[in-house]
Amino acid sequence: MSTGQEKLERDLEILSAMAAGMDDYLKSDILFGRMPESGMPMLTLGGYLMRQHRLLALIFLLSDAERQQLDETVRQFNQALVEKVVRFETKAQHELEARLRQMEEYLRDLRNKKSGSLNYDTAVEPRVMISALLHKLQMAPYKFDEHTVERVALLDKNLRQRWTPGDFIWPEAWQPAYPPDEYWWLYGRPT
Repeated sequence: MSTGQEKLERDLEILSAMAAGMDDYLKSDILFGRMPESGMPMLTLGGYLMRQHRLLALIFLLSDAERQQLDETVRQFNQALVEKVVRFETKAQHELEARLRQMEEYLRDLRNKKSGSLNYDTAVEPRVMISALLHKLQMAPYKFDEHTVERVALLDKNLRQRWTPGDFIWPEAWQPAYPPDEYWWLYGRPT
């Protein structure tokens, strides 16, 4: 099993590859873009923003060379967004819908006992992406659909009904990036 540090280093590789493909991705009509290297996740705004948040919050764990790479990657991503506000909003909203459906299906499976909470540390990634997307969309010049916030609140309400508080589920080194007040769903598991 990879350590938190190894996963962060891999996150930086993935983030850099995502930033390199972001301009073309934003110009395309696809929601889940292919990455150049096998074994990498699909290119999405949520996947990028989740990793960027984590890496920026945990920058103190990176070497000087990795910090420089992160700075360049974030610069490249921001450059890809120039004059693409509407494209970003549209793609982000479509991804929010997809991620909400993923989480709703996970909760439905839990209710129907089709899946347990054993894979929750992976299954919760869409919820983290939802937070990252909403955070970005709440910044100027972006706009977002208020109905989405209501759906997230309902999703969280349903998750809380099955919630057992506990320890942080991801690598301990990542905990500073995810304070429990804001990311309560990373501190425990559904039952």
